Amino acid sequence: MNHSISRDAGTARTPAGDQLPGALPDALRAELSTFRRDLHMHPELGNQEFRTTAALEERLERAGLRPRVLATGTGLICDIGTPAATAGGRALAADPARPLLALRADIDALPIPDTKTVDYASTVPGRAHACGHDVHTAVVLGAGLVLAELARTGALPRPVRLIFQPAEEVLPGGAPDAIESGALEGVGRILAVHCDPRVDAGRIGLRVGAITSACDRLEVGLDGPGGHTARPHLTTDLVTAASRVALDVPALLSRRVDARAGLAVTWGRLASGHACNVIPQHAELSGTVRCLDLDAWRQAPDLVHAAIDEVATLHGAKSQITYVRGVPPVVNEPVTVQLLHSAMAARRGEGAIEDTEQSLGGEDFSWYLEHVPGAMARLGVHPPADTTRRDLHRGDFDVDEQAIKVGVELFTACALLDGDLPD
Repeated sequence: MNHSISRDAGTARTPAGDQLPGALPDALRAELSTFRRDLHMHPELGNQEFRTTAALEERLERAGLRPRVLATGTGLICDIGTPAATAGGRALAADPARPLLALRADIDALPIPDTKTVDYASTVPGRAHACGHDVHTAVVLGAGLVLAELARTGALPRPVRLIFQPAEEVLPGGAPDAIESGALEGVGRILAVHCDPRVDAGRIGLRVGAITSACDRLEVGLDGPGGHTARPHLTTDLVTAASRVALDVPALLSRRVDARAGLAVTWGRLASGHACNVIPQHAELSGTVRCLDLDAWRQAPDLVHAAIDEVATLHGAKSQITYVRGVPPVVNEPVTVQLLHSAMAARRGEGAIEDTEQSLGGEDFSWYLEHVPGAMARLGVHPPADTTRRDLHRGDFDVDEQAIKVGVELFTACALLDGDLPD
């Protein structure tokens, strides 16, 4: 299947960037950088983002908007251009035939230490914005503030909803709770960006179809009679059993699923025993199950259970398996990808857009796409002159803050051009 981006005609118009309103003013650009750095200094884990939520609520209210905190207590949604959106100013008339365009940001951090030497490094030990969620938050906030000004003058063709979602890093993610809180009510299309350190700042990566993978969590316990290492024949050698599960289960699965599905079990932890001359009675493994294909992901729990049981039984061990469903793949809808393409071309030209590969990373943005069409773009954050590559989920991860301006103007252009798309 060809996942490259169509450049064909017949989609949203792409006027020259200087003719399209919604550019980011310099003063707001500086404010968003400060806002992002403040979040970076005060990272909060999933469902604990109280400070972050309060900061967003205060800034949106100061702009005359009416944000609503989610029922979970963190995260919020905020409408722009609807009759109830603002405390004053001009709003679009309610029209079920013109559903909202949603812009989503995730707001939580990771439980890892920040190892950077910068004046905005994390002040919370063992916590860091090492996945760029602080950038995503600043982008959606900035887009919302710019679009609110356009709405006040009647220049916004369709109402917009900002979704600041908690707990993306906590399986199965905070998206289901946000949806349960009404985040998608009245929404017809949803957009997101994700920082990509492989893409230079000033550029975005796009892909039609699956752009991320499914990701589940797997915990395995193995039990059997232990004993003295001098008499292994009287025991169930759980160290050997655990090592065979670690090695053989991925190999078995590779022969039971179409290789194009990309189903992969990767172990992150294996623990057993306490003494060199004692065969233990218990062993544990934990890891992730990742899958490129949605249908294969739905079959994965049964396949993984069967493979583990087979290997464990072969070595005389009893297995207890905890399979925690995570997230399905993010599958980008073609029309929405074309909207992102048209918006970026209008702002920065065709040369600022590149095709991107499907990632093995998981993203709970996928849950929104089970309900409404939408797409996620890769937001370039790598400083073009920097030869060092700092990957996601590492303590030294950082971004070129030019990406904030790029993300804001991408979203504001999408909001303006979305009015040209068929409903």
